[in-house]
Amino acid sequence: MKDIYKIFKGSNVLITGHTGFKGSWLTLLLKLLGANITGVSLSVPSQPSLFDILNLKKDIKDFRFNIFDENKLKKIINELKPDFIFHLAAQPLVFESYKNPLETWQTNLMGTINVLESISILDNKCSIILITSDKVYKNYEKINGYSEGDELGGDDPYSASKAASELAINSYINSKLSKKNNLNIGIGRAGNVIGGGDWAKNRLVPDCVLSWSNSKKVQIRNPSSTRPWQHVLEPLSGYINFAASLDSNINLRNEIFNFGPGIKNIFTVKDLVSKMSDYWTKVQWLDSSFENNNPNETNLLHLNCDKAEEKLNWKSKWNFDKTVKETINWYKDYYEKDNKFIKQKSINQINDYLGANYKL
Repeated sequence: MKDIYKIFKGSNVLITGHTGFKGSWLTLLLKLLGANITGVSLSVPSQPSLFDILNLKKDIKDFRFNIFDENKLKKIINELKPDFIFHLAAQPLVFESYKNPLETWQTNLMGTINVLESISILDNKCSIILITSDKVYKNYEKINGYSEGDELGGDDPYSASKAASELAINSYINSKLSKKNNLNIGIGRAGNVIGGGDWAKNRLVPDCVLSWSNSKKVQIRNPSSTRPWQHVLEPLSGYINFAASLDSNINLRNEIFNFGPGIKNIFTVKDLVSKMSDYWTKVQWLDSSFENNNPNETNLLHLNCDKAEEKLNWKSKWNFDKTVKETINWYKDYYEKDNKFIKQKSINQINDYLGANYKL
């Protein structure tokens, strides 16, 4: 076991948004590290659901309610007295934010504020990682990637709500939580994640695998757009590395870190679809970028993650080919084989990534 991860063994961890794509992978990862997990989510976000496929409910304390419910959240946090909190609960889709801007703002901004209000009652030592997005940056197509000190912005409701949540976090750190020396708070920003088990609507990889599993063509909205593609395990390893480091190093309090791939993993949407065809021969797609009903999306987006490498000794491990291969092989096994073994496949991918041999 990597020394920094030993701290999670026997620890009490609260994850908001634990039933989501990233939340489910984080739950499984922390269980393998020996943590006691309590999760708070409104519901599973999709069908199929990675949380249900991995049968994670039996491994954790599973609470289902809206994080708008401040009283319930405070009660759980006060009773649990967590050592670590990972706040992932969000409305995470740009396309959905255009259709439901109010829900997006409520979840992403007020949900985060409720978490901040709830942790204010804690007296025990706790490290809190608040997850936002790479899309919090005011985007002007910066070629060398956005750094943590760059200007915040956001033209669509998702991006703007995430940027606003960071302003809320900063205001709480400098006001209500300023004398709470027991709370170690940090912000994590991650680039575009892919990996097995994501079935969110209007997301590239889920749209592709759903279509290909039914031998259909998929429509690609912006084939020339570039994104910082990374496997879901990359930012999750960054979050837990940050949390563990925060626990022992107060100089990292209130810091912000980007977690994304190196410049060599910056590829276009078309590149990703083409690479997926190396591992799934059913790949078929159509360019729908000419349609006028597509939402406005950024063409060029990637992160500068030098700070994470310098201060956390963290950097992404898997190259583009490995990232795509592990993602597509997961889905192929799900659709073409007996998926009762998919939990072990997920554990195997975690062990491969960490260079370990964890077992539940």
